[in-house]
Amino acid sequence: MKYSEIMVRYGELSTKGKNRRVFIGQLGHNVRQVLKQFDGVTVDAQRDRMHVSLHDQDAGPVMDTLQKVFGIETFSPVVKLEKNTPIEKIQETALEMISNQFKNGETFKISTNRQNKDYPLNTYQMNDEVGGYVLDHLKGIEAQMKHPDINLQIDVRMSGIYLSSQTIQGALGLPVGTGGRGTMMLSGGIDSPVAAYMAMKRGVKLDMIHFYSPPYTSEQALAKAKDLTAKLSALGGTVDFIQVPFAKIQEEIKEKVPEGYLMTVQRRMMLRIAAAITIARHCDGVFTGESLGQVASQTLESMRAINDVTNLPVLRPLLSLDKTEIIKIAEQIDTYDLSILPYEDCCTIFTPPAPKTKPKVEKAREFEQNIDVDGLMKEALDGIKISKIHPDDDYLNANEDVFSELL
Repeated sequence: MKYSEIMVRYGELSTKGKNRRVFIGQLGHNVRQVLKQFDGVTVDAQRDRMHVSLHDQDAGPVMDTLQKVFGIETFSPVVKLEKNTPIEKIQETALEMISNQFKNGETFKISTNRQNKDYPLNTYQMNDEVGGYVLDHLKGIEAQMKHPDINLQIDVRMSGIYLSSQTIQGALGLPVGTGGRGTMMLSGGIDSPVAAYMAMKRGVKLDMIHFYSPPYTSEQALAKAKDLTAKLSALGGTVDFIQVPFAKIQEEIKEKVPEGYLMTVQRRMMLRIAAAITIARHCDGVFTGESLGQVASQTLESMRAINDVTNLPVLRPLLSLDKTEIIKIAEQIDTYDLSILPYEDCCTIFTPPAPKTKPKVEKAREFEQNIDVDGLMKEALDGIKISKIHPDDDYLNANEDVFSELL
């Protein structure tokens, strides 16, 4: 079936009152960003619904992309006809649309909404004419007014006649960019992409901060983090990826800090740097993928000792989730297979055999005096690199030949 457009319906945006226009405008912007890969597709975000005009593009890939975008409740592939289209053309289009979905024994109904009162057939006549035509031309189908398998909707509007027969669930949530701005401490593991997903679902626009430590971490590990960011950018548009050199800091901590506090001081330095980047980029909070009690650095005592370095909100969307729950979400959002690729990030190197699970703030401050906190921070911040990540970017596969030479 060749569709003309995708009709998008808003979810939670309908409750936003006077701010509704802002939310719809942001959603329109996000949809345009993620659909840039489809030549000719245009987006018209109106007050009641959004129209994504396909201009001969295949509807399937466009709908797959729309299904990930936060702020969309449902959407439908639509065939648009001219407002004065004769009933015969409407009948033929309806039959083709239902035939593409129909399985033997299923039922259908026609539901007409007539905004254009000048059209010669009224609502009941349209239902009767189109429904009768389908019954006459499609063997095995039956009409059913309550709970039909296929409900073909005909909207007779001033701008045209719209036919649709599928309603597809969207991602819900709020459009990314309507919930403020934050940064995300993104590793290459399972947890932090899921935490980013959950923050973005509430409309937060995130910049991804990734700490990398060459030569201890590989180019593949960096590419994996960028590919995870590309997956997340499909939720609401382009994402800034900020890579921070961290090897020198880790080396100095390993040399000068007692083993039990290596992890605590390392995480304190990460959060210090992330907080400085957050403030410099006019964001209002730092998100992490921590889950309470999952590892030694994620006990309540550890979190207190690490949070000590900043007054910014440190937000942990996964705080109360079990690992199995986090993995399930990662599988649903298609980040799990990437996350488990065996490329170590900087969080997995220099890991002490027995890190403190109940570190003391005072001890952490004391041991930090052994390192040049300000100098190391400045060097790391001076060395950051920022790149724009788009939904269709692919770093691991794009650099496959380069990576093979490193093996």
